[in-house]
Amino acid sequence: MNWVILKSESQPLPPVEAADDEGMLAIGGELTPSRLYEAYSKGVFPWYSEDMPVMWWCPDPRMVLYPSKLKVQKSMRPLLNKKEFRVSMNTVFEAVIRKCAEVERPDQDGTWIIDEIVQAYTAWHKLGFVHSFEAWKGERLVGGFYGVRIGAMFYGESMFAELPNASKYAFIRGVNWMETQGIQLIDCQMETEHLKRFGAELISRSEFILQMKRAQNVEIPNWTELEEL
Repeated sequence: MNWVILKSESQPLPPVEAADDEGMLAIGGELTPSRLYEAYSKGVFPWYSEDMPVMWWCPDPRMVLYPSKLKVQKSMRPLLNKKEFRVSMNTVFEAVIRKCAEVERPDQDGTWIIDEIVQAYTAWHKLGFVHSFEAWKGERLVGGFYGVRIGAMFYGESMFAELPNASKYAFIRGVNWMETQGIQLIDCQMETEHLKRFGAELISRSEFILQMKRAQNVEIPNWTELEEL
């Protein structure tokens, strides 16, 4: 497979239909805000390891979650009822993305959230496109997740937990809040059993792009900082 090599920032990403069977679309370029915006607005995301060039992906099929179809496991309901954790938004973004990078994942050798990713998404966060949801136990940050928002479209990126159920709690509260804000679709990227338990499902890439474009064109209020959802 001869992937498209991005040689300059002015060179656009190729059409998503040009991706290979695994979903890889292009190699190279930099994680500038303009390139990231172009990528996400087309349904493309970066995923690569340290000491490698940036790799751009658009898999088929695509795992998504419709906020109205969120499934809450029975074990989580007592925790939600007694408000086991406090959930905030955008109060400690860099701490969340760095903790996501530190999580050991049995199915991965190392982390894809390398320092270049941390710096790029932190800069994009300051421009209002990337958001963190944080779970607190007292004054301690114990879980959370982050992702990208364009219009009424949210692209989930990664999560972490330092106490049992903390990331699940933040995710449930975050998705419930997103639904009240008008989010229509959450991109979960790759299929995992963990996300399927929340109600995520697979749709074709073509259907994903269609629904994504529709959601991106919906205007909803900006997300700033909330001490509690």
